[in-house]
Amino acid sequence: MKVISIIGAGIGGLALGNVLQQNGYDFTIYESASEIKPVGAGIMMAVNAMQVFDKLGLKEKIENSGNKIHKITLSNESLKPFSKTEILELENKYKSCNVAIHRAELQRILAENLHSKSIELNYSLKKIKKKENYILNFENGTQLESKIVFGADGIKSQVRNQILKTGSIRSSGQKCWRGLVDFELPEKYHHEAFELWGKGKRFGFVKISENKVYWYACINEKSFDRYLEITEIFKDFDSLALNLIEATEKENIICNDISDLTPIPQWYSENLCLIGDAAHATTPNMGQGACQAIEDAYIIGRLLERNKDFNAVFKEFQKIRRKKVDYIVNTSRTIGKISQWEHGNSFRNFMMSLIPESINQKMARKIIELEL
Repeated sequence: MKVISIIGAGIGGLALGNVLQQNGYDFTIYESASEIKPVGAGIMMAVNAMQVFDKLGLKEKIENSGNKIHKITLSNESLKPFSKTEILELENKYKSCNVAIHRAELQRILAENLHSKSIELNYSLKKIKKKENYILNFENGTQLESKIVFGADGIKSQVRNQILKTGSIRSSGQKCWRGLVDFELPEKYHHEAFELWGKGKRFGFVKISENKVYWYACINEKSFDRYLEITEIFKDFDSLALNLIEATEKENIICNDISDLTPIPQWYSENLCLIGDAAHATTPNMGQGACQAIEDAYIIGRLLERNKDFNAVFKEFQKIRRKKVDYIVNTSRTIGKISQWEHGNSFRNFMMSLIPESINQKMARKIIELEL
């Protein structure tokens, strides 16, 4: 019988594995994919996540594999900024900065830091049932028993659906293309994340390594002809946005609907706990989805240092984390709507420009500070 099983080797599951390993626990991570390969695009690890990686001894490795970002800038379609957030003071305080990195590269670093036998690939969870312990049935025909189960299996979590029987996925009405491209960005954008806000659409880009740039393009789905090319939709944006899109090979562009999870009443059951998107999936507008999964893993680790009773830890974990993740889910959803207004954009941008940087810093601090 397995003592601890983690379902899902995404960033949350791998972070939890690293935290449990550091605390001396034996566990197995079950991943549905047949290999941990380069899927997805770029990702930003904010200062809160980087503090956790620092405690895991992985900060330098991640910084060296990605690109440090010191400023987040919002602009109109013509790259004229109306809001900037610099967090130099917070970077100094926490001795960490935002790092933009290829998602697959981050997963590789987290996976390679685990004992080789900790991850089982090609294990897609089909059924989970609670008897005296949990009986896990996988698509590959394997059945096993586990005392403790962590559901790190994303927004469509089988663990949540079958055991907690709760949670509905809600659409934001937006869809997003994401691309990776070899591109020589002008030097002034090398350590800055940029987002251009237009009418019912926006475009963002950030350098993630020596020669790679990650970009994304979001639209209000109802407002655009579904057969239009991305370049056609964004033709009124600065030429830099169009150049990035045009330079990207079709196979390096992925498209997803943007959704989140309606807040669920409870993230845990007896000897079972959800983390990350399985518990509190958020839209990507604050760049905090994976960061919050990493924080979940960190808090569980800290609580286990004080108390070996998993059920007591799960209860305390939700109590500590709930307020912050609810704030992020709700705020992120609101930002998504505001950023893609279809009317009154100049007024919106003007109002955003009036928000003092101290307010942006305060919001950043609220997100960056770890709770334990």
